[in-house]
Amino acid sequence: MKSEKQEERRAEIEEAAYRMLGEKGYAGTSVQAIAKAAKASNETLYNWYGDKKGLMAALVARNTETVRAALAETAGTDPFDQLSRLGPVLLGMVLGPRAVALNRAAAADTSGDLGRAISEGGREVVAPLISDVMSRAIEGGDLSGDPGDLTQLYLTLLIGDLQIRRVIGAIEPPDADFCTTRAETALAQLKDFAAP
Repeated sequence: MKSEKQEERRAEIEEAAYRMLGEKGYAGTSVQAIAKAAKASNETLYNWYGDKKGLMAALVARNTETVRAALAETAGTDPFDQLSRLGPVLLGMVLGPRAVALNRAAAADTSGDLGRAISEGGREVVAPLISDVMSRAIEGGDLSGDPGDLTQLYLTLLIGDLQIRRVIGAIEPPDADFCTTRAETALAQLKDFAAP
């Protein structure tokens, strides 16, 4: 188990990584620069994260953990209740400043490394978890269709082009009321479209 002090240190390092991404982009950000900005040793960063790709993967995993936690808190409940609670959390995360910073940096990363890390640690982790909820809803007779297709539909209804619009600066960060209302609407549309 990580000590509280170690967890605080990780948070400081990760905050410095976000600052560096915002200032220099993915290509211009190095482990050494992040270590300097966080007033940490290079050795600490290499021991904890391995390399820049490992650090970026850790940033994505930390974001994804909020979604995992929301699903874990509602495990075993009605699938629609689970989606109702998950929606605002997921939307708030993908439209939040950290995910936006990662996506902006990924958009400018010609190597594609950061984009792959975001996909592998984000959507490829979250979508199967949502698909499991969809499977339970199908088994319970509440929805009909393929769990993967329903997951894609739900994510489209929930997020749509909002993430892209946030990344390009076309919209401001949403508040909690917006996320809740959007999640309720997405779930209602999902139910209407995929009713048995």
